[in-house]
Amino acid sequence: MATASTGLPEHHVAHHFDSAEQEFDSVKTGMWLFIASEIMMFGALFVGALLFHTLHPAAFSEGSSHLNWHLGAINTFFLLTSGLTMGLAVIAAQHGEQGKVRMNLVLSIILASGFLVVKTIEYSAKFEHGTLPGRLWHAHGFTDPFSHIFFGLYFVMTGLHATHVLIGMGMMIWALYRSTQVKFTRGYFTPIEMVAIYWALVDLVWVFLFPLLYLIG
Repeated sequence: MATASTGLPEHHVAHHFDSAEQEFDSVKTGMWLFIASEIMMFGALFVGALLFHTLHPAAFSEGSSHLNWHLGAINTFFLLTSGLTMGLAVIAAQHGEQGKVRMNLVLSIILASGFLVVKTIEYSAKFEHGTLPGRLWHAHGFTDPFSHIFFGLYFVMTGLHATHVLIGMGMMIWALYRSTQVKFTRGYFTPIEMVAIYWALVDLVWVFLFPLLYLIG
């Protein structure tokens, strides 16, 4: 049945769920289990980076000094602001404000795109200067023989994070499309909240990545 205000149909609970509450709880539990697995994966990388920092502090410091913390700070702004707009999208969905849901999703996509543009600028500089991982390393002017390991960690960690940003943007686009199919209300805003939870993980990982790679060294 379509609502008078938007012309969009109400959400119908899937046949294998007894109620909307059960459907929501099942989806949310699945998302949190996925988030837990992601935290374990990134956690292992953070432990590896901290161990490298402990064993080779000079190499870590030299590598970190070649990162542009200003670009990292800009990307921090992009991600934290997009986290805010995703939160506002959830609030709008709960209140059935379909227009505000779409506006905040579009803003989140634009901010996420800004993050990737800045990251592309960073990566381009690394390719130009030869500060690449493994056998691709051909940089000059580094004094510590282990500096290339820092950039190996840098590319693995930031590359994996950037991949999650891309996935998050895909989820936002899907949620935006979903907003044209069904009316969001306090009784049904699952797609928006699940995307917001995932995006909170993306934000959280960067909040730790930025100081670890760009500032601590």
